[in-house]
Amino acid sequence: MSLKNIRLEVMEFLEKDVESLIDKYLIPIEKIWQPTDFLPDSEKDSFFEDVREIRELSKELPYDFWVVLVGDMITEEALPTYESWLMDMPGVNQRDRESPWAKWVRHWTAEENRHGDVLNKYLYLSGRVNMREIEKTTQYLIADGFDIGTDRDPYKNFVYTSFQELATYISHNRVAKIAKTMGSKRLAKMCNIVSGDEMRHHNAYSEFVERIFKVDPSEMMLAFHYMMKQKIVMPAHFLRESGNAISTAFEEFSNTAQRIGVYTANDYVEILEKLLGRWEIDKITNLTDEAEKARDYLMKLPSRMYRISERMKIPENSFQFKWVQPAISE
Repeated sequence: MSLKNIRLEVMEFLEKDVESLIDKYLIPIEKIWQPTDFLPDSEKDSFFEDVREIRELSKELPYDFWVVLVGDMITEEALPTYESWLMDMPGVNQRDRESPWAKWVRHWTAEENRHGDVLNKYLYLSGRVNMREIEKTTQYLIADGFDIGTDRDPYKNFVYTSFQELATYISHNRVAKIAKTMGSKRLAKMCNIVSGDEMRHHNAYSEFVERIFKVDPSEMMLAFHYMMKQKIVMPAHFLRESGNAISTAFEEFSNTAQRIGVYTANDYVEILEKLLGRWEIDKITNLTDEAEKARDYLMKLPSRMYRISERMKIPENSFQFKWVQPAISE
């Protein structure tokens, strides 16, 4: 049997549990938070006063903070690309509205969609960013498409989403802490609750991988090895500003996030360590020789990556993005 057919067989085997996993990890629409819960209410007389408060507090937040918040928002806004990518996996019958895997992807997308909405509206109200430049960057990111190195393989895609959801949890959670320290409590609550969604989603995709390890351990190990050997790229790695066909925007955004401690090279390695522990990689049995070698590589990888991260040099000076105006005090 070909690898493609084995993947399909495993996805069909797991499909029977997807409905219960939707109930476990996703929140019904009538119960979950919505963007307007954290934004000024335009129906109230206090709307303009609340907007003025946001704008005043925004003046206190440093330039690099806004770059990271914009980059995080753009990443969330490129959601149509991620949904279409996952819908193309074997076993996801998007033509059937009741298909469990397709239902998972749609419901997960619906939850994620709120993240870009709430951050976008806050940025618009803040008065600190050039929304038209941000909107063009977002449109470029969706129009350009992306390649995260997973192809249509559900095993690789679930490794990717397990990793990436935890990375976005870290980023939003750290932004929330900075905002709280600087007195922007509304923004802190917003980013904190977004990070909570990301953690739930991380736990869901991690459980998908756990279940695959139980029925197809060697191929799952090889998929994990493949993704870590080629390195996990961020969804927005083709990020570019308007007028630039080839851009250093993502590299500069990453440098900024590392410079202010929102997401660092060490975080990348720590996520890998968490996945190795979560999936109990050292305890998995019945592996082929090739999969055993893959496991050995994975177990040794964190120490190698820590050594590499120690040698990394991050530029001290901020890159001037078109998205963000310099702070008044800067």
